[in-house]
Amino acid sequence: MTDLDQLESQSVYILREAFNRIDRLAALWSIGKDSNVLLWLARKAFFGKVPFPVVQLDTGMELPEVYEFRDMVTRDWGLDLVIEQCPPESEMDPTLPPATRAAARKTEGLKNLLRREQYQGIMVGIRRDEQATRAKERVFSPRALDGAWDFKDQPAEFWDHYKTRFAEGTHVRIHPLLHWTELDIWRYSKREEIPIVPLYFAREGKRYRSLGEKNITFPVDSSAASIDEIISELEVTRTPERAGRSMDNETEDAFERLRSSGYM
Repeated sequence: MTDLDQLESQSVYILREAFNRIDRLAALWSIGKDSNVLLWLARKAFFGKVPFPVVQLDTGMELPEVYEFRDMVTRDWGLDLVIEQCPPESEMDPTLPPATRAAARKTEGLKNLLRREQYQGIMVGIRRDEQATRAKERVFSPRALDGAWDFKDQPAEFWDHYKTRFAEGTHVRIHPLLHWTELDIWRYSKREEIPIVPLYFAREGKRYRSLGEKNITFPVDSSAASIDEIISELEVTRTPERAGRSMDNETEDAFERLRSSGYM
């Protein structure tokens, strides 16, 4: 069994465990490389069909290539897609820095979705190696009903033994890719030939390494125009994955404030 086989096997186990233990379940789909892998694994885990709704939190600020990709994959994979329109920036916390305030729209969109649909569990394709605050996460991560996350009080998780029973009213985030790295995602995408938004591939010396909304995410310097070239680049680069995410760099605690209030 290869390293990628082991990663795949563990994620499939988590997906099936969540589907078995949690009654009302959905998955967030950012349409980026990680959540594409998450849906690919869900199709493997459940014999070709994602058995729960797939939610896009839409601010209307995605790039055209992202919307085109969303519509193509939804059709080709037969997804039950739910598009949740996020509230406007004018309704966000005015004490947040500008880019962080823009990103908070997705937090509020998710809260509205949870209030209306009463999902008990939401799957999210985040990884520990993306950002220091996400490194504190658990695979099954309990939240307050408003999405608030107490990163100082999380259940222990050892040897694939996960706490999946929580007090009534608890909302749970499930992270089946938490143990993957950025390199794993690309190597697995290549092996499985998973569709990729073309914005990840370099044009005129720039590419999106972490794909987000056009008003708060920017391409980074790169000449990597294929998956093989991206893998080679990642093996030597010292540039952080989220270097193009402006909200990560506004203040020292901006991203932690977002996540503790419910951001993905």
